Amino acid sequence: MENQMETLREQLRKQEKLASLGLLSAGIAHEIQNPLNFVINFSKMSDKLLNDLTEIIEDNIDKLPADDSEDLADIVEDLKENMAKIVEHGERAIDIIQGILLVSRGKEGQKIPTDICKLVKEYVWLSYHAMRANNKQFNVAIHEKYQENMPLIQVIPQDLSRAVLNVTNNAFYATWRKSQTCKGVYQPELNVSVGQKEGQLVITISDNGEGMTDEVKQRLYENFFTTKPAGQGTGLGMGLTRDIIENNHGGTINFDSKEGEGTCFTFIIPATV
Repeated sequence: MENQMETLREQLRKQEKLASLGLLSAGIAHEIQNPLNFVINFSKMSDKLLNDLTEIIEDNIDKLPADDSEDLADIVEDLKENMAKIVEHGERAIDIIQGILLVSRGKEGQKIPTDICKLVKEYVWLSYHAMRANNKQFNVAIHEKYQENMPLIQVIPQDLSRAVLNVTNNAFYATWRKSQTCKGVYQPELNVSVGQKEGQLVITISDNGEGMTDEVKQRLYENFFTTKPAGQGTGLGMGLTRDIIENNHGGTINFDSKEGEGTCFTFIIPATV
């Protein structure tokens, strides 16, 4: 009994720490968003200045040596491409930050029209970069399939993002574990698909990692059960994920796993637009 109480106290301490980290992350995200906005805006202004410069060069092209005019044209074109990349990746960073803020500020139980493909993609890659930040040797081939022209679907975005993140984190961990023990040639892979079928939103996340034993399958949604080493997992993620899909969205969560071969999770949610 005493051991169980100590385990519960430890789990509560972890949850308190996670809650504090969540608030800290929201604060950091808010502070980062402002300088990012400046980067994007000044990049767009610089692009306009480049267009003005291009017009001036074109008006005076006959006054320049042929070699110089070609060099200037190449430089201007390279600068335009660089500016476009800065804007593209800056806006992607803004999307990630807004997602973090949405998770921290979202009203519990509030469904809003959401771009599911965009949400899933952002959190799959957020999970990947988090894994890479903790382990520089980690790598995985990510295959994505998103249905085109999908309408916005009513979901609780901060909840669905957590569910995607939980499953993806586990998938990456499973592939990493397998890479540490596999003696043959092994290429870690993650497959992600999002689409609609017969009025249902279907999200599938599968990996070719170490898979689950029969015991893990039976205890998967059990609170405080984890296969990760102490300090790396709370054992609450999958129970929370099932609650998000089934209770918060009226959907179903299915999984299929073979030990040594991999695991596939499928979220099926009513596609209310």
